[in-house]
Amino acid sequence: MISRTVPPCLLALAALVTALALTVARSAALPLAGWYVLDVALFAVAVLLLRKVPGGLVVPLVLAGSVAVAAVGLLAPPRTSDDAYRYVWDGRVQAAGISPYARTPDDPALARLRDPGLFPVGDGCAGWDERRTTGGECTRINRPAVHTVYPPVAQAWFVALHPFGGGVRGVQAGGAVLAVATTGLLLAVGREKWRAALWGWFPGVTVWAVNDAHVDTLGVLLTVAGLGCAVRGVAARGVAVRGQAVRGRAARGRAVRGGLLLGGAVAAKLLPALALPGALSGLLARRPDRNDVLLLGTALGAFALSYLPYVLASGTSVLGYLPGYLREEGYEQGHIDRFGLLRLVLPDRLLPWAAALVLAVVVVAVLRRGDPQQPWAGALLVTGTALLLVAPSYPWYGLLVVAMVALDGRWEWLAVPAAGQALYLTGGQEAQQLSYGTALCVVLLVPLLRQLRTGRAAVAVGAEK
Repeated sequence: MISRTVPPCLLALAALVTALALTVARSAALPLAGWYVLDVALFAVAVLLLRKVPGGLVVPLVLAGSVAVAAVGLLAPPRTSDDAYRYVWDGRVQAAGISPYARTPDDPALARLRDPGLFPVGDGCAGWDERRTTGGECTRINRPAVHTVYPPVAQAWFVALHPFGGGVRGVQAGGAVLAVATTGLLLAVGREKWRAALWGWFPGVTVWAVNDAHVDTLGVLLTVAGLGCAVRGVAARGVAVRGQAVRGRAARGRAVRGGLLLGGAVAAKLLPALALPGALSGLLARRPDRNDVLLLGTALGAFALSYLPYVLASGTSVLGYLPGYLREEGYEQGHIDRFGLLRLVLPDRLLPWAAALVLAVVVVAVLRRGDPQQPWAGALLVTGTALLLVAPSYPWYGLLVVAMVALDGRWEWLAVPAAGQALYLTGGQEAQQLSYGTALCVVLLVPLLRQLRTGRAAVAVGAEK
C-alpha cells in the first residue's frame, strides 16, 4: 500500500517538471526570471514533501525525479549559454587527430571540419548564439579567434561524446547522463537519502547541467566520487589488531582512488580544486599518515599526467585562453570587475589579496577543525566561500556547491548559485553586490535561526521533564 504522503510529493514533482519544461521551451506566459522563481518555489515544496515520504520509497522517488528533471533539459537546444558548441568543436577537432590547444576554430586550416550546425549559413547570423569569425563566417562557437580554455579531462569527455552524433544534442544527452549518475552517487555516498533530491531535483540541473550541458557536471561527479572514497578511506583505517593489514591496504586503495578522482575532477574544470581541503579535513589536528600523502600526491599526479599528452602535442599553448579569460572576466589586477562584496570596503588593488587571505583562513580552519568523516562539509565551506568572495556571473559554477549541499544538508548555501543566476540575468556591479550580499546574509542568518530553534526545542524538552 502506497503511503498517503507519496501522492502530494508526486504532484509537486510533476508540477516542477512541467514548469521546468516550460522554462526550457521559453513559454511566453512568464518572463525567464519569473519561470526561474516558480521553478525554485516548486523545488522547495517538492523536497519538503519528500521528507515526509517513508524511507523505503525515497530512493526510487529521488531517482525517478532526477531522470525527469534531467530529461526536460533535452527538449530544446541550449537556451542561455553557447559553451556546448565549443565542446562539440573541441571533440570534433580531436577526433580528426588535432590538439584542441593548437588551432582556433576560425583557423582556415580547419575549414574542412565545419558544418551548418556550428557554422550556420544563410540565416543572417542574427541569433543570440551567433557571431562572426575574423574571416567573416557565421559561427555558434564562442570566442572563435582564441584557443580552447577547457582542461584535458574535459577534452577527453568531449572526444568521448563525438561518436554519438557529433552535435550539441549529443553533448546535452551526455550532460543528462552525468546529472543522473551524480544523483545515484549521492544516494550511495550520502547518509540521508532524501538529500540527493537537493541535487537531482534542483532546477539548475535542468538548465545548467543538461540544457546548456556545462562540463562542470563532470567535475561534480568526479568530486563526489572522490570525496566518497576519502571518507571511506578514513573509516577503513581501523584500530583493531586483527585484520589491521587488510584494513590498511583497503584504506590505501581508497585513498589512491580518491586522489585519482579528485585530480580528474580538477582536470575537468579546475574549480573542484576547492574541494581538496575538505578531503583532508582535520589534517592539522592529527599526525598526517600515509593515506593523506597518497590522496594528495595521487590527486596532484593525476592532474599533471592528464596534461602530459597535450603538452607533448601543443607545448605551452595548453594554457589556452585561460589568461585571456581571467582578464575578460575582470580578475586581472588593474582591471578588476569582480570581488563585489569586498569592493564595498576595500580599494581595488587589495581585492585579490584580501580574497586570498580570507580563503586561506577558511582552508586552515577546515584542515584544523574539519570532520574527516564528512569531507563534503569542508568542501562546501571552502567552495561556497570562494564563490561569495569572487562573485562570478556564471551560475553553473555553483553546481559543485549544489552537490555538496546534497551531501551536507546545509541548504542555505543554495543561495550562492542562486546569486550567480540573478547576476547572470541582470549584470552590473550593483547587481553583483546585491545578489551575493543577499546570499551572504542567507548563509549567515539561517544557521543562527537554526541554532535558536534548536535551543528553544531543548528548553521545551527540559521543561517537560
